Order: sequence, then structure tokens, then C-alpha cells
Amino acid sequence: MRSFDVYIRPLRRSTDFSGPQTAVLFLVFALVASIPVITHPLPPLTDYVNHLARMHVLATIGTDPDLSRFYEIDWQIIPNLMMDLVIPQLERFMSVYHAGQAFTVATFVLIISGTLALNRVLFGAWSVLPLAAFPLLYNHVFLVGVMNYVFGIGLALWALAAWVWLRERIWPLRLAVATAFVLALFFCHLFAVGLYGMGLLAVELHRWWATRERPLGPRIADFVATGLPFLPVVPLLLMSPTWRLAGENYWAQQGKIDGLMFIIEVYSDLVAFLLTAIAAAAIVWAARHRLLRMHAVGWLLLAIAGIVYLAMPRWVFATYMADQRLPIAAAFMVLACVHLQLRHRLVRRGFLALLLGLLVVRVIEVDVNWLELSRESLEFRDSVKRIKRGSMVLVAYADRSAGDDVRDANLVHAACLAMIERSALVTTAFTVQGKQIMHVRPQYAGQVDTDDGTPPAVEQLVVATQRHDESTQSYWHLWPNRFDYVYVLFTDQDTPNHAPELLTLVHEGERFQLYRVNKERTATGRY
Repeated sequence: MRSFDVYIRPLRRSTDFSGPQTAVLFLVFALVASIPVITHPLPPLTDYVNHLARMHVLATIGTDPDLSRFYEIDWQIIPNLMMDLVIPQLERFMSVYHAGQAFTVATFVLIISGTLALNRVLFGAWSVLPLAAFPLLYNHVFLVGVMNYVFGIGLALWALAAWVWLRERIWPLRLAVATAFVLALFFCHLFAVGLYGMGLLAVELHRWWATRERPLGPRIADFVATGLPFLPVVPLLLMSPTWRLAGENYWAQQGKIDGLMFIIEVYSDLVAFLLTAIAAAAIVWAARHRLLRMHAVGWLLLAIAGIVYLAMPRWVFATYMADQRLPIAAAFMVLACVHLQLRHRLVRRGFLALLLGLLVVRVIEVDVNWLELSRESLEFRDSVKRIKRGSMVLVAYADRSAGDDVRDANLVHAACLAMIERSALVTTAFTVQGKQIMHVRPQYAGQVDTDDGTPPAVEQLVVATQRHDESTQSYWHLWPNRFDYVYVLFTDQDTPNHAPELLTLVHEGERFQLYRVNKERTATGRY
């Protein structure tokens, strides 16, 4: 054991689980945790379908004349490209839905294996405690569907493990590997680079204290050298169109508690409370019996993450939930810094039973809710078949207050299925300059939302047909002439057709309606 041996004392050999046993348990738990993803081709994650539609465009735009008519791909240096690089390649061998499932499962494996690897290099022995992170894979941030960032969490854990493992080895190798990880993290998500930097700061602060007997000059040089792998981020960001969004920041102190709740909160408050109470009781019991040990790096991580979290804006580079994404990533890192002594057979069995029980409860909670939401998703997918290929689809809300609840996640971007199934133009597709490499061609740019805003209410569409204000720049202006279909989301049984002369109901679902625009009426200009 050479890594970190300057200031970390390896654990004494015990009757804990061996490496092969830990690997088997990891595979079993990974399979259980992946059940909801494997059994639901369209997981109800808010942004997921929108991202998946972009992946399909990337993979097929060269052979699909309708998609190439609406969209164009502009490969640029953007810190949000991991899915764009991976899933279109997978779609060569499978459907885009299966490719999305494979990417999601790979993300789960990357996060937990990274937690295990970091724990291994910190303590010098394998431990099954990091498997306690499995129930946390399903969290509120994941339900939002920010897939590149979640993938970046796993990569940041592996990057931190590699740094610790190489810390006392040849320094050029360590810096080269760290630089490669920084570049990969940059193309996952800019925030993922920050996670890695936060972890390295905790590691190096601990090393600074542990080597305090050494000469000050070399210690300062060694500490400063930790930042060298991050230098390429500066020119990359300056060359990126994302840099134009640098001024779009917004601070909000409200919601900080919510961000902490997002670690454990998914669908049921009762389940979240139950899991938290059981985990807290187990931690107290293990601490009282001196079976639990937190590495000093973990305490530093908690302190650094707390300061960063309180200081972070809600919006950074025009990206929402910037601060609220941090706690779940910090939770995985801190778990990697904890060791549990499992020398007694009864303790080992109890721990595995408890962990499996927590994971099963979380998987059942997710699967039951996904099963209910998937019925709506499949119904929505069936309605898409009624859309003529190559059409232009406008998305509107019947209830402007809807869309924020996790149970609305399956509908928020469901209209993007029309891009996959019918090669359509959809107003809510992610095409923001500086955030995505997929853009709408100039002749259609005025017909889509390029700001990631909330779709218009149905009442706004009606008003737009009654007041012809030429100065109006909204993308739904003159919508009867510019679109072929209108999806109205978050309806109920009493939601009427607000413009019967202009719209014909094609399909009515439980919480959505699909209308065809009456081109005969719009051709006469009578709207």
C-alpha cells in the first residue's frame, strides 16, 4: 500500500468482506437498483426525453430529410456533451430508447464503483459501506434528468480516487492523469469540474496538515501544483459559446433546505422519512459501538461543500438548480470517506440485510410511481403516431402552474417524442446557443423557444389570434399559420377546446390533448 501512505495509516486486516465478495455484492445491488431503468424504456425524468430526442437527431440527421430540414448540428466546445458523444454511437446498434437505458445504467455503475474506488484508496482495504450509496442513486436531481451532470458525478469520484492512488507516485503521471480527467469532466458538465476541484482541495488540505513537519517551500509548490490540471479549462471556456452566458447568474437563498432534501427525497415523503430514520439509527448504533470511522478528508469535504453550497447562486451560466445539484454529489463523496468495521458475522449480516432492505424499499417506491407515470408516457407516445411526419408542433400548457412536481416530469418534454417518432419540429426542444450543439435552422428559429422558458398558456394562444401586434416577438406569434399541431399539456376532463375554429381535437389523453391546426381556416386569414 503506497498511495496516501505519507499521511494515511492503512486499516489493519480484519474479517471484513474481501475484494471478490465486495465485487459480487456490487453486481447484485447494481442489478436491483437498475430494475426501474431496465423495465421502463421511457423513464419519467423531466429533461430526459428532450435530451434523448437530441441524441436521435444527432444519429439520424444525415439520413432523415425532415430532421435535416428543421435542425442543424454545430459541433462546438461546450461543457455539456457526454450524452451527445456516447448515445448516438450506441444508436448504431440499438434503438435510441435502449441506448438511453444503457447510458443511465452505466451512470449508476460509474457512481457507485467510483465511491468504492475512492473508499478503497483512502482506507487501504475494501469495504461494503459505500454500497449504502445505492438507494441515493434515485434522488430529486436525477429525476430532473440532468444526465450529463449525474454522469459527471461518477467520473469525478473516479478522478479523485485516481489522484489519491497516484499521490505518492511519479508526479508527471499524476498530473497527466488528472488533466485527462479534467478534460473529460469539462465535456460532461462544467459543474462536474467544480466537484473534482472541491474534492482535490479537501485531499490536499489534509495532506498539507499531515506533512506539516516538512519544509514550507516545497509544500507550497506541491499544493499549488494541484491546480495545474485545471489550466486547460480556462482557454476551453473562453473559446466556448457557453462563455457568453457567464453573466446570467442569479442568487436565491430560499431553496437551500430543499437542496438538502433532494438527496433523499423522491416521490414519497413517508419513504424519505423512513429511510432517513433507519439510516440515522444505524449510524448512531455503529458510532456508539465504535464501528464507524470518518476519514479526515470527509470532514474537510463537508466543510468545503457547506461553504460552497451556501455561496453558490441558483443560476450559473444560465443553468438552473446550480446550487441544489451539489448536495447529492457531496453525499457520494462523503460516503466514500466513511469506513465501517464489520468484524463480527452478526454485524455483517445485519448490515447487508439493512442495506438490501433500504434499496428494495427505494426501488419499489420508484418502480410503482414509474409504472403509473409510464401509462401516460405510453399513451402520449401513441398519440404521436397521429402526427404527420415532418410536421411542426407547438407545445402549450393548460395550467401554467404545472410542471414543477416530480409527477409532472413525464409530460413536461413528452412532445419531443414527435422528433424521434415523426421527425417533427417541436417548440420545446433544447436548442439554446452555448448549451447544446443542436440548433434550429435560421428559417425556423423564430418558431421555437431558444431560452428554455415555460410554454405559453392556451389563453395566450387565443389572445395572440385576437390581437395582431406586429411588434410581438414571441415564437408562438401567428401560430395558426406557423404550426401544424398543438399539444396542450396538464389538462383535465373539463378542459375545453379554446379555439374550435382553428383547432380540431385529434387525441385526448388523461392529462394532455393533441390538436390539429385547421389549415383551411388559416389559409383564409380568418383568425
